[in-house]
Amino acid sequence: MTSTLLLRIVSAIALLQFVGHGTMFVRARPTHGPDEGAVVDAMRSHAFTFALAPRTYWDMYFGYGLEAAFICLVEAVLFWLLAGAAPGNGGLVRSIAALFVIANVAHILLLVRYFAFPVPIVFDGLIAAGLVAAALVA
Repeated sequence: MTSTLLLRIVSAIALLQFVGHGTMFVRARPTHGPDEGAVVDAMRSHAFTFALAPRTYWDMYFGYGLEAAFICLVEAVLFWLLAGAAPGNGGLVRSIAALFVIANVAHILLLVRYFAFPVPIVFDGLIAAGLVAAALVA
């Protein structure tokens, strides 16, 4: 298997992660009872000034969720572009793959510690493994 093919596969996985995270995040609604609804309502109603503009905790939470989805899209595009540059650029593939292996493993650790969602952990693990494989064959 070539590093180009491996990077295309990793790109597709990251794109699926973007679609899944973005869709789930935008469509999610409180479903775990009135306490969860009260927390969401409180996050939406408590405004404060942040960086010269009024924001709510919900704005921060929702914005971070969208940013996390967008990062998956950026990874997907980057890995696709890197796949095109892979032939003859093994050093470039190895250095970028190493950086994103570290980033995805760090993200896994944050997910385990703070979120405990198994699906994104699996996706980050697959991306990291695919990048390791791409780096080894580059």
